[in-house]
Amino acid sequence: MVNWKEAPQLPKAEGRIAAIDLARGIAIGLMIVSHTVSGLIGIRNVPDWGMVPIHLLTKFSSSLFILVFGIALAVAFLSHTQSDDWPKRRLKLWLRAIEVWFWYKALIIIEMLPFSSPGDIVDTLLYGRFGIWVEILGFYAIALLWVPLILPLWARAPLWSRIATLVGLTALSAWLQGLSFGGNDILKALLVDHPDHYAWGQISRAPLILAGLLVGEALLRCYFTAHLRRRLVLILLAVGALMVMAFYGLALADGRVYAAMMAVANNAGKHPPGLEFMLFSVGGALILLALALAGGAAAAKALLPLTVVGSDALKAFIFHIVMIFLVLRFLLQGEGMYTYPQALAISGVLILGAAVWIWVTRWIAAHR
Repeated sequence: MVNWKEAPQLPKAEGRIAAIDLARGIAIGLMIVSHTVSGLIGIRNVPDWGMVPIHLLTKFSSSLFILVFGIALAVAFLSHTQSDDWPKRRLKLWLRAIEVWFWYKALIIIEMLPFSSPGDIVDTLLYGRFGIWVEILGFYAIALLWVPLILPLWARAPLWSRIATLVGLTALSAWLQGLSFGGNDILKALLVDHPDHYAWGQISRAPLILAGLLVGEALLRCYFTAHLRRRLVLILLAVGALMVMAFYGLALADGRVYAAMMAVANNAGKHPPGLEFMLFSVGGALILLALALAGGAAAAKALLPLTVVGSDALKAFIFHIVMIFLVLRFLLQGEGMYTYPQALAISGVLILGAAVWIWVTRWIAAHR
C-alpha cells in the first residue's frame, strides 16, 4: 500500500478520468429523477412503491455529488498547489464560483416563477429566504470561494491532521446545530443547515468535501496501477457497505426498518444532516463511486449518456431545471398533470436530453 508520508509528490492525471465523470453523471441522473418527480407531481403524491425503493435510492445523489466535487478538486488542482501557476488556477476556481452563483440566482427565478410573487422572488435573491431545487448551486458557489484557500494547506498536511480536521468539523457542526445564532436562521442555514430551510451548510457538508479530497488523492495514486486500483475499490465498497449495514442495524434494533426507509425517502435527516440519513446516503454514494471506478473507461463508455452528463454538471443542471420549471411547469402548466410512471419516464428523457444538449453545444463550439 502507498505510504503517504513517503509520497509527498502527488501524480498528475493526464486528461479526464472517465470514471469520475460517470460517478458524477450517476449523481446528476438520480438528482434529475428526484427533481422531476418532486417538481411535477409532488412528494406527497408518490405511491409507496415509488418512495421505496425508487425515491429512497435517489438519496445517494447529494452525497455522491459532494464527494465527487472533492475528488475532482483533488485530481485537477491539488497537485498544482505548490507550483508557480497556482494563483492562476486559484483564480480559475474563483471565476467558476461567480459563474455558478450567477446561474444559481437565475435558476431561482425560473424555479419560483410559476407560483411566487415578485416580492418573494426578490427576497429569495437577496438571501431573505431560500428556494428548494436549486439551492445546491448556492452551496457550490460559496464552497468554491473557500476551498481554493485551504487546498495548499491540505496538500502539505500529514494524513493524521487531515483526518482530524474532518472529524473535528463534523463535531463542530453537531455542536453548532444546538446554537440559535442569535435568531439569524439564514446564517445558520448557510453554515450548518436549518430544519426550516432547504440550504446546504458549508460547515456541515465540509467533511464530505474533505473526504472527497482524500479519495481523490488516493485515486491519483492508485487508479493507474491495477492492483492498487482494485484495493481502493474494495476499500470504498467495504466502507460504503458497512455504513448502509449500520443504517439497517439501527433501524432493525428499533423494529422499524420500513419506517426508517420511508423517513429517509421523505428527506428526514437531510437538513440538517442526521445520523441515519447520512449513513444511508454516504454509504450508498461510496458504493456507487466504487462501482464506477471498478468499471472504469469501459463502464463510462457503456453508460455514455450519464458520462456526458457528468462531464459538464453545471450545463446538465441548468438544462433540467429549465425544462422542469420553465417549460413543463410554467409554459405547459404541467404540475399535477402527470402520473408517477410518466414523471419517471420524463426524467429519463431529461437525462438523455441533457446529454444531447451538452454534446450539441460542444459540437457548435468546436466548429466555430
